[in-house]
Amino acid sequence: MSLSVSRRLAAVTAVAVAGLFAATTPAALAAPTAAAAAPTPPDIPLANVKAHLSQLSTIAANNGGNRAHGRTGYKASIDYVKAKLDAAGFTTTLQTFTSSGATGYNLIADWPGGDPNSVLMSGSHLDSVSAGAGINDNGSGSAAVLETALAVSRAGLQPTKHLRFGWWGAEELGLVGSKYYVNNLPAAEKAKISGYLNFDMIGSPNPGYFVYDDDPTIEQTFKNYYAGLGVPTEIETEGDGRSDHAPFKNAGIAVGGLFSGADYTKTAAQAQKWGGTSGQAFDRCYHSSCDSLANINDTALDRNSDAIAYAIWNLGAATPVPPGQSFENTADVSIPDSPAAAVTSPITASGVTGNAPATTKVDVNIVHTYRGDLVIDLLAPDGTAYRLKNSSSSDSADNVIASYTVNASSEVANGVWKLQVKDVAGQDVGYINSWKITF
Repeated sequence: MSLSVSRRLAAVTAVAVAGLFAATTPAALAAPTAAAAAPTPPDIPLANVKAHLSQLSTIAANNGGNRAHGRTGYKASIDYVKAKLDAAGFTTTLQTFTSSGATGYNLIADWPGGDPNSVLMSGSHLDSVSAGAGINDNGSGSAAVLETALAVSRAGLQPTKHLRFGWWGAEELGLVGSKYYVNNLPAAEKAKISGYLNFDMIGSPNPGYFVYDDDPTIEQTFKNYYAGLGVPTEIETEGDGRSDHAPFKNAGIAVGGLFSGADYTKTAAQAQKWGGTSGQAFDRCYHSSCDSLANINDTALDRNSDAIAYAIWNLGAATPVPPGQSFENTADVSIPDSPAAAVTSPITASGVTGNAPATTKVDVNIVHTYRGDLVIDLLAPDGTAYRLKNSSSSDSADNVIASYTVNASSEVANGVWKLQVKDVAGQDVGYINSWKITF
């Protein structure tokens, strides 16, 4: 990205961040206000990111052509990333686990300083499939996260939040490494993670520009970055629940991220707004031997790398604000199986002055045997619906234990708010266990 674009993004940041959501608890992210603006995010050098990719390619070539779990190429990849971070002043931890009879590794890197009770984490999976070097999947995300971490060191960044970075093993075997990390965190440590940003395949050769829609604050941060470039985005659906953000999301941690597409086909409309070739996969070398250095779109890699820095600089500078008044309903409400009608659970808010804030927080606890069947909305007193969660056939976990931030600033706070849940597919049942709204 050119210097002129960086300056334009700085101007966009100064205006846009004032309207972003502020956090109410460590489970939700806050963006900086105009009064405490974040330092200007850097331009992440594309050449540096590609140099990391070249190293990963060489590692694969020297180790049987891949960097897969349990293979020497993966351990060499972890060693390369760790050495860079150690030299840059990070505190690194190598976490081991066992999967498919082989030892796996996660690498965790903490940047000194920041609020230890409010951790902003960013990560990517470092393993490839056994078929090839995995340069786009997921050398691209791993290299960009690494170079952004090194940019944090070069800048001597002192964010409000504590910054942590992760490189996950055995993702290609079913998110094994990231699940191990999240499942082995004590509950108190999970509560300290204000948000997790995931970057899996961000340099696809026929790219799209997809933004996760899980947490509204993180989503809006990435959209603000791309608005500054004049590049339209779409909501990411292809990888929903299929990458390393899923274990964090299932643990009730706010998540977000970027994606440039895998084996889904680019439509004519997408090609018109993003360029590239319609009727062709975003990445024709997905999980194949041809996922090599030639399988990278430099423009997408450059933009997404800069977007990572933009998010970390802005979200990392966020200052939590005390929570407002909370109202909770703990009565169980059965969720009938499809095709039954949606059910609601009401909460009456009273004694709140004025409108609901742009940071209205909704905590949801739903017990269900297949969460992918559920569509969840917040209904305002006037009947306006705010979508909290869409259904997804790939979201095969059970239960919904999550926090959502809603911009309900156009709504009067006092009145009857409802959580509405609809089961859109058959064979699974559950109930609303409890929910809470905080203004």
